[in-house]
Amino acid sequence: MSSPALVRHPEDNMPATAALPEAVPPPATTTPATPSSFGTLALRWYRLNQGRLRATAIGVISLLAFLLIWHLLTTYRVVFFVRFTNVPSPLAVYASFTKAIHDPHFLMHVVLSCRRIFIGFSLAAIVGVPLGLVMGRFKLVHEVVFPVAEVLRPIPAIAWVPMAIMLWPTNEQSIVFITFLGSFFPILVNTLHGMSLVDPVLVRAAQCLGARERAIFREVYFPASLPHIFTGLTVGMGVAWVSLIAAEMISGQYGIGYFTWEAYSLVQYADIALGMIAIGVLGLGSSVLIRGAGHLVMPWRSTR
Repeated sequence: MSSPALVRHPEDNMPATAALPEAVPPPATTTPATPSSFGTLALRWYRLNQGRLRATAIGVISLLAFLLIWHLLTTYRVVFFVRFTNVPSPLAVYASFTKAIHDPHFLMHVVLSCRRIFIGFSLAAIVGVPLGLVMGRFKLVHEVVFPVAEVLRPIPAIAWVPMAIMLWPTNEQSIVFITFLGSFFPILVNTLHGMSLVDPVLVRAAQCLGARERAIFREVYFPASLPHIFTGLTVGMGVAWVSLIAAEMISGQYGIGYFTWEAYSLVQYADIALGMIAIGVLGLGSSVLIRGAGHLVMPWRSTR
């Protein structure tokens, strides 16, 4: 029996080799980050806003085409089903505008109309939004208020002028009341529609988590109805301007509607077009403000 010291293993016959150190890669040379050039930033901004720039460019081209067609129709006095013989040209309207902006009476008309819109629309939003939320949540309130609202809603603003004059002691209050009615019903109906579309699963989930009625209103119903509420505010603002102009033309003594009707009575055609354009610009600005407020209140919709 051989001794354990005399036993050789196969590994002992292999030649001993010195362990070679692993090659250490040279340290990577990092170039300092250079700030992006202006051209790169501009290109990146263009790619991010390409859709908006395209829509803006198309809108500008559309407006220029409209002005060109308007100029040609009024210059050549075209009569083709519609008569353009007495319609003022864009240059005549621009001349009237340059004269009106230095006239304090025209600015007073604009300021008074904006004030009436602000008061009437604010009252309509303060009353219409909470009432729509309550009607959408409580069936009894809906059954009491909805039939009355549906009867009064189709009545046009012009039909309210005689009743408003009888109800309110001054013309100013009656005009604000008509403006309020014009914007109130679109706000109420859209708020009520938004409440009807709230997912009941969200309501049951909040109830299972122990939320009370006030918390459900604040955390579930109101945020879910906000898109429809702002839709109603936007539509209500447009109807408010329509109602205001109708009231100012019939019973007003000041305001952009009265200015337009007075220009028609005095056969000042350029001022008629100026008043109409002023109404359109003011209405557009009001709607843009409401949409901007909607983006601030609902930032999650801006990312869509």
